[in-house]
Amino acid sequence: MKKLKLIFASRHQIILLFAGIALAGFTLLRALLMLLNWSDIDHTLSSLLYVYGSGFVYDVAFIIYFSLFFSFILLILPKWFFKSRFNTIILTPGVTFLLLYGYYFTLLAEGIFWDEFHTRFNFIAIDYLIYSHEVTHNIYESYPLFTLLAAIFGAAGISFYFIRKPLKKFLATSEPLGRRAGFTAVLVMAAGLSYLLLGQPLKELSQNNYCNELAANGPYQFVAAFRNNRLDYRSFYALGNDQQLSARLKQMVFQKNSQPLPKETLYNLERINTNPAPEKKLNVFLITVESLSAIYLSRFGKSQDITPFLDQWFGQGLLFTNFYATGTRTTRGLEAISLSLPPTPGRSLVKRPDGPKLFSLGEVFKKHGYDVAFLYGGRGFFENMNYFFSNYGYRCVDQTDFSSPEITFSNAWGVCDGDLYNKAMTEADHNFAKGQPFFFHLMTTSNHRPYTYPEGKIDIPSGHGRSGAVKYTDYAFKEFIAQAKLRPWFRNTIFVVVADHCAHSAGKTGLPVSKYHIPLFIYAPFHIKAGENNKLASQIDIGPTILGLLNFSYQSPFFGQDILRPDFKPRALIANYVKLGLLRDDKLLVLSPRQKITLQKKPYDTSIEIDPVNALVRDCQAFYQGADHIITQAKALK
Repeated sequence: MKKLKLIFASRHQIILLFAGIALAGFTLLRALLMLLNWSDIDHTLSSLLYVYGSGFVYDVAFIIYFSLFFSFILLILPKWFFKSRFNTIILTPGVTFLLLYGYYFTLLAEGIFWDEFHTRFNFIAIDYLIYSHEVTHNIYESYPLFTLLAAIFGAAGISFYFIRKPLKKFLATSEPLGRRAGFTAVLVMAAGLSYLLLGQPLKELSQNNYCNELAANGPYQFVAAFRNNRLDYRSFYALGNDQQLSARLKQMVFQKNSQPLPKETLYNLERINTNPAPEKKLNVFLITVESLSAIYLSRFGKSQDITPFLDQWFGQGLLFTNFYATGTRTTRGLEAISLSLPPTPGRSLVKRPDGPKLFSLGEVFKKHGYDVAFLYGGRGFFENMNYFFSNYGYRCVDQTDFSSPEITFSNAWGVCDGDLYNKAMTEADHNFAKGQPFFFHLMTTSNHRPYTYPEGKIDIPSGHGRSGAVKYTDYAFKEFIAQAKLRPWFRNTIFVVVADHCAHSAGKTGLPVSKYHIPLFIYAPFHIKAGENNKLASQIDIGPTILGLLNFSYQSPFFGQDILRPDFKPRALIANYVKLGLLRDDKLLVLSPRQKITLQKKPYDTSIEIDPVNALVRDCQAFYQGADHIITQAKALK
């Protein structure tokens, strides 16, 4: 027995020690997250085995990758170094404590991320590292940060106390170079096999999306998201015949007032939309509201009275009741609204500094003599918004353009909605004085964690949750419209209100349809008759619909249609970073990587694989394969 211990005695036992701590932590976190979403997961033995079995595989894979560097350190450093006073008193205790602290911090970060998005780390986590100012301030304002950091400091200290003796013993082990090399070689081979054999499929075996997320490992998914920041559509998705799909796309997009240009190229949607009626030079406020899910409004079944003004106001204009966001992030909403383009895999075009130059809604307004501006209550550097909109000719106004008297309240994300609306009205007053019509696209921030806003405006204290933020959003709209009605430009102005996305996008399926349902409201009491429109549509249709209301004749390659025309073809495009969906006739067709095609029927709670030779499949492919082709071609010409 003693000889057996000598054979396996090695410095590399330190890696096994830390692996045990890491596995215990990952397993406890998985159990906690499972309890938090107990009502949403499948309560079967097979589901539990899948979650913990797959989770164990991903946990081990991450530990192997992470351990490679330390394995080489343990291989090459001589014994005398590990016995030196500098190492035993300063270096090893310091590095060990930092590793423990970093690990517990990662578990805490993943818990906070899950609380916000109900997923493991993904593309959003990558973005949050880039925009650290907004994110760190948001966390500071949303959670008892110092208490949490002190807690993980204490946990790291306690853990170090219990492992200090075996740690010292393992480092003092005498072993030949060959044995150390053998342990390192085993680890390298394990990492190689993991790289070759383990990918995303193991965490996509369940039809319950929560189970799939629980079966993953957060740090592993973070690295995977970084590697797959962009997905090549033609490499990962099931493809159709380009000529056939191009023809189908034009049939779905072109309306009776569309005159295709003579240039017949693949997926070319360039057309002239004609309108014989006199053009209306009305001003336009297009207000994209942060996370205004339909479920927060009484009109859509909310029992809690947190939107009293919006519920009353929506009866005075045109409300679209069957309307959907294209994605789950602000940038996806801005992309769809401004470019009238389906979402593509990976990052939004707003986020791509090297993205292609396409055609925007703002360019149509500029050609018709409008002042075109994007107004944001935060810093436009965030999510690359200022760069994106300025690239399309918008004049950008963000938090840095507000004077001190114009800011009455701000938090991590920017000024409150009331301050943004006041700034927009000031800009509108300037345009009216010059006699120039305006198209202002606003992006709000108040309905976002940490849910803080000016005190005394509503009956819910600031910082007490989403309900308060929604109610303040409602209050700010009430004040905005009240003040706008006093302006001389009000009679000739259209107000368009839409959410950028829903507050929570996670669900039992990859694309939970109800988590994409948002309101679209158009208000112009002197020009638009009040009523409701229940046609199925999504954010790519906003631009063509506004331009139709103004009787504009214009040339564009937009994928969207004018919802108010009688020949509008109902459908909605919804997607996340990797799953691309077409919603039509109570069916959701989803394209996924590895050429996977699935179908969900109302109530959209289960998925079945479907034959690619299907009309709905071809239509879905036409939208997304066409969008990918256009973006690829535009980038090649850049």
